[in-house]
Amino acid sequence: MGTLRLATRGSPLALRQAELVADLLRQAHPGLEIEPLVVRTQGDRDTTAPLDQIGGQGIFVTEVEAAVTDGRAGAAVHSAKDMTSVMPDHLVFGAVPRRADPRDGLVGSTLAGLPAGGVVATGSARRRAQLAALRPDLVFTDLRGNMARRVAVAEDGAVSAVVVAVAALERLGWADRLSDVLDPVDVLPQSGQGAIAVQCRADDAVTRRLLAAIDHEPSHRALRAERAVLAALGGSCTVPVGAFAEAEEATGRTLRVSGLLASGDGHTVIRLTRRGDDPDAVGAEVARALLEGGGAAIEGFGGLLDDAP
Repeated sequence: MGTLRLATRGSPLALRQAELVADLLRQAHPGLEIEPLVVRTQGDRDTTAPLDQIGGQGIFVTEVEAAVTDGRAGAAVHSAKDMTSVMPDHLVFGAVPRRADPRDGLVGSTLAGLPAGGVVATGSARRRAQLAALRPDLVFTDLRGNMARRVAVAEDGAVSAVVVAVAALERLGWADRLSDVLDPVDVLPQSGQGAIAVQCRADDAVTRRLLAAIDHEPSHRALRAERAVLAALGGSCTVPVGAFAEAEEATGRTLRVSGLLASGDGHTVIRLTRRGDDPDAVGAEVARALLEGGGAAIEGFGGLLDDAP
């Protein structure tokens, strides 16, 4: 069947996700050869500067996308939560495999066990804002780097706890190192958290057919809805925006989409849920409702209401 080259970042987690996708493709297409193409991104080169100082979410995907655009790879494997809310027109999601656990977790301490004034490490404005709303006594410090470094910082006692994506530790086989899993009722996940997005060129019919075999429609539709929220709010991991969608079992097609918009200090947190069958429409509806419900008064979001769909 030939060979499909998958572009990926070179971190242990990224390589593991690429291998998961490769395994699914081999099962769906016996005889298909898969080759990884490791791309070193700006975010991998600079592991210390805060994300908002070096370009935000795009620092983890732009160079990987370029490998697909210029033909070095047929497809790219991304952590969906790392992707910018607007994708280049010539690229599409060829597949979103079944989503893993979307929740956030803590390494080093449970939320209830954090001491007064405890130091929590995270580079995410969304996580900081929601945890600050729950525990105004906590102190936050920025932390970047691969998952091994983050876990080590917590386990060495350098901070009270580190916030991580549960799916990341599960994929690395480190679920036993989690101290706590945070309920989405308390800490709403980032758009795309727990999902893997496999991207290809829109005009590459052969690759699109290969990828379609490993697409999980409910996960794909949920991701579309969450990205619609994020796009309407201009969100990334550098601003306090969250979105989480899941199919309602009773109907199958109906999505329950929750969105969150907060001030950086967690003093203002606006959160709501809407339901709908069209992922893009209900995502946009959630974004507008958040802005109309007080989000437009939060610094950085005031100009979005006039542009909201």
